[in-house]
Amino acid sequence: MSSPLPLLLQWLSFFLIFCQMFYASQADLGTASQYSPPYTPSACFGSESTQFPSSNFFAAAGEGIWDDGAACGRQYLISCISSVLPRACKSGETIQIKIVDRAQNLSSTPTRQGATMVLSNAALAAIADSNAPSLNIDFRQ
Repeated sequence: MSSPLPLLLQWLSFFLIFCQMFYASQADLGTASQYSPPYTPSACFGSESTQFPSSNFFAAAGEGIWDDGAACGRQYLISCISSVLPRACKSGETIQIKIVDRAQNLSSTPTRQGATMVLSNAALAAIADSNAPSLNIDFRQ
């Protein structure tokens, strides 16, 4: 009669490998464009000057993440995956941004409509060539 221990170890190994794969895929994929000043008033914080982080890494939320305003103040880690502009992404760069506005209501026109996030000039320049009209991004809260 065989021992149940080897079978248990096999299943435990499979489970741990599965959990590791699931954990590695916590980020979402989306698109990003950029917008220029004026950045106020914003849909989240109006004309309050303290809404902007000192890094100037902030963004407006697209409709997919806006969540009826619940996105205001959320922080995301984002990195560039690809762009229509060859070699636009800065390899290995990840930044933290804060949502301060709604993309649908911006005072200035984004470089691309319908993006998941519309980044400030400083935020986009930190992860990609600022001449890129849009990016494919990896983002996680």
